[in-house]
Amino acid sequence: MSGNETVSAIVDAEKEAAKMLFGLAVAISAIPLLLRLPLRPFGIMIDIGEFGFSFLILVSVWLGYWSIMSILPMEDGVIVALNIGLLFLVSIEPYLFYLNITFDLLSHEPLLNAASVLYALDMTGLMLILALFTHQLAKEERGLVPKASINKFKRVRNTLLVSAALFAITMLPLFWDTRLEGQPIRFFFWVIPLMLSSITPIFERQYQTLIP
Repeated sequence: MSGNETVSAIVDAEKEAAKMLFGLAVAISAIPLLLRLPLRPFGIMIDIGEFGFSFLILVSVWLGYWSIMSILPMEDGVIVALNIGLLFLVSIEPYLFYLNITFDLLSHEPLLNAASVLYALDMTGLMLILALFTHQLAKEERGLVPKASINKFKRVRNTLLVSAALFAITMLPLFWDTRLEGQPIRFFFWVIPLMLSSITPIFERQYQTLIP
């Protein structure tokens, strides 16, 4: 087997591993629905809403990731390292999210605070790595995408950077100490970058422009 064939085999194996990891992460994120039986009918909706939050994030990252990786060549050691880092962040997202919905604010405040900071850090890393990947596609000199699509990729990159920044600032103590309905506003603020990072339609339009 030649060197190019070896590299291609490794890349294909990494993509298959990524596919399984994303699927596993979604499956794991549903486990809390089985472990925590609701005490009231309204609790069912709360549990589904919490799962939906994690599900939307994983699906948004998944679609963005595959739209990028279908074009971006894995020929750079830095790209490979970032790809591995992104997959690690994806793999721990369900665990960190589970901690955030399990710890009680009254009896486990320090642990909940730490878990929420780590979750915000995890999401910051996810959005930032996707932004770095998209930046590579937006480089005109690399010629990876048609010139007509470059501005679209730049907008996606900027959206991901803003989402990363919004997740990052929620790690500040202000977002824990300030309360809304008795809960830290950190949890409510996460909805904003989630909405911004729901870029599936944009990625789909970009990907379609690249298909002959």
